[in-house]
Amino acid sequence: MTPEMLSLSNSPGLFVGIMLLKLLVVFGVTMLIVAYATWCERKVIGHMQTRLGPMRTGWHGLLQPIADGLKLFFKEDIIPSESTKVPFLLAPMMILVPALITVAVIPFGPDLKFGNFIIPQQITDLNIGVLYILAFAGLGVYGIVLAGWASNSKYALLGGVRASAQMISYELAAGLSIIAIFMLSETLSLREIVAQQQLDLWGVCSFVPNWFVFTQPLAFCLFIVTGLAEINRTPFDMPEAESELVSGFCTEYSSMKYALFFMAEYANMIVISAIAATLFLGGWSAPLNIAILTMIPGFVWLLMKIFALMFFFMWLRATFPRVRYDQLMRMGWKVLLPLALANVVVTGLVVVVLQ
Repeated sequence: MTPEMLSLSNSPGLFVGIMLLKLLVVFGVTMLIVAYATWCERKVIGHMQTRLGPMRTGWHGLLQPIADGLKLFFKEDIIPSESTKVPFLLAPMMILVPALITVAVIPFGPDLKFGNFIIPQQITDLNIGVLYILAFAGLGVYGIVLAGWASNSKYALLGGVRASAQMISYELAAGLSIIAIFMLSETLSLREIVAQQQLDLWGVCSFVPNWFVFTQPLAFCLFIVTGLAEINRTPFDMPEAESELVSGFCTEYSSMKYALFFMAEYANMIVISAIAATLFLGGWSAPLNIAILTMIPGFVWLLMKIFALMFFFMWLRATFPRVRYDQLMRMGWKVLLPLALANVVVTGLVVVVLQ
């Protein structure tokens, strides 16, 4: 630990103040992106289907998320009489909170110098940051299962059961897809993983960074596909499946509790995009090591990568139909899992040979 960091930790008041400021900024920006991701998706899909999307509330519908939030906040909150009340009320928060907590370990840029102190652009740097993300990412499904069970509805229960089976099937492939990154970087710290991707590409091209997407393209594709299934996005939105289950696990919810489910969906989409950008696309680093690009702040590059991946997810929703449930399970167990295992084996062999 550097002397500057020691002096920061020895100043409790400044340390607490900076930590609270980072928490407010990170979670404030995250919730703002969550709100306007709903507007963006409606506009993107609208234009892809030769429609305009929201246009009436504000210029080109820019005030639509605010109007939707106010409407849902003041709508009548209905709790089914046959539901199990406490789990029914806790389920929406159990889905949203893990998604927001996960953002705490994402590095948003290089260290900032503030007087004699060095301030990391990260809420906290854990040496097991990736395991932290995997642990909390798996907790969100508990809220979905709890919502389906507590609603005392057949449609909701089927949605919850589907979510649990889907999470088990795709969590394995998702975890295996990023093991190759650990093998190459030899660390679980997201900060160290980003730092290693700033090196020259294979030590040959000085202005091209060594992003892991170049050395692990299969792992990147596997992570994106399994990430879509983890957050129940089209074409893997089987826990909702309105054509079969009305609205799936959230059928019996209304008002702000209903809104929390969709806030959690978009928050999880931000988290998956941020993790993919951090592990495979160099995190906050510029795409080329040239002066005009490195002058742009790191958090701008990270946000651009997150928005690009979110746009890709929206594009998929406008393009592909929902898969059948048997196709979903077959793809998870017979295609993605063997590919992830093969990628780990091949990566291990390459690492051993190069050593």
